[in-house]
Amino acid sequence: MSYYSKFSDKSTLLQKATSLNDWTSVKVNAHLHTPYSFSAFEDIPQALDMAVAEEVKVVGVNDFYTTDGYAEWAQECEKRHLLPLFNIEFISLNKADQANNVRSNDPNNPGRIYLSGKGLSFPLQLKDPYLQLLMDVRKESNHHVERMCGKLNEILECLQDGFLLSYPQIEKELTHGNVRERHLAKALRLEVEARFANAQAQIEFYQQVFGGKELKSDPADFAAVENEIRGNLLKAGGGAFVPESPKAFLDMETVRQIILQAGGMPTYPFLADDAKGGFTDFENDKERVAAQLKERGIASVEFITNRNSLAVLEEYAEYLYEQGFVVTFGSEHNTPAMEPIELKARGNTPLSPILMELNLRGACVTAAHQYLVARGEKGYVDVDGTADVASRETYEKLGRALIEEA
Repeated sequence: MSYYSKFSDKSTLLQKATSLNDWTSVKVNAHLHTPYSFSAFEDIPQALDMAVAEEVKVVGVNDFYTTDGYAEWAQECEKRHLLPLFNIEFISLNKADQANNVRSNDPNNPGRIYLSGKGLSFPLQLKDPYLQLLMDVRKESNHHVERMCGKLNEILECLQDGFLLSYPQIEKELTHGNVRERHLAKALRLEVEARFANAQAQIEFYQQVFGGKELKSDPADFAAVENEIRGNLLKAGGGAFVPESPKAFLDMETVRQIILQAGGMPTYPFLADDAKGGFTDFENDKERVAAQLKERGIASVEFITNRNSLAVLEEYAEYLYEQGFVVTFGSEHNTPAMEPIELKARGNTPLSPILMELNLRGACVTAAHQYLVARGEKGYVDVDGTADVASRETYEKLGRALIEEA
């Protein structure tokens, strides 16, 4: 039975929507990573129990390179009367931007562009060659971590209290088959904790493996320790760093096509302002970036709100919505640090009513899109990536009624 079979037909939903005029109180988190890629959560039920406790009604799974978590996400959402959004995330490459040294939403790598797909078909409907491209880039991502594990073992083997990490064991025990470098950092931390009972011994070991650098964090702060492991060992300049193969990145247009063929909406995740108020080259002019995204066939954008100031979120989100974009917000939760599901701006600042409204409207369009595509009807974005902006309000109303029926 299709997940969507429990919902009313389109005309009934639109009729129900006529009495649903509240656009500011329904909480949405449209971008959450799970253990199917890497996540702060131990499992999907934990994430969704937190959503219920914090009264977040709409939740979007958004894992890297995989839709394997969709079935569990849908099942667990249904138990809790939450509305699921089915999303995915890629790291793509724009060679022209790379050649021109243009930084987009990866501040350290010109030309490298994160793209999300929102509202994919569930179950996934993706045929070759696009399915094979997705499988290949996921396989290469795993292989990259395996190569780093090998280099890390070379370092560990040289130490007085050395030991080795098992990549197959990491893949089996810490992942659902999608291995990220954060899993490698977690595996090292867990092994250090198991082998060295007291904090001082752990600090001394990390100093050895970091090549003389001292651990800055309290060993009990596992999220901070794992971040230091990544920074000192797995990132550029670290002893276990391995440059990524060109095969690890699909061309941006290829990623866009995979998302469209999977029934979704290509979405640009904004980095927006950093803690010092700075922007990347691509994003520093909102009028220009809106025009360029339209030229690239992208009709949906998102923000990870705790990265940005409230003022910038309002400025960019309102402008982009006015320009016809679908706008959604999320929290990621793709680090070891556990944060609330309810969204806040930087500095733990509550979202303003206009941001709550834009996020809900964007989530409603996404929900309506995936509902219609699942029923064999035209979604908000067609197979060519053209958005039905003129009918956006109808999609918003349809999605609003879907939330009430979840």
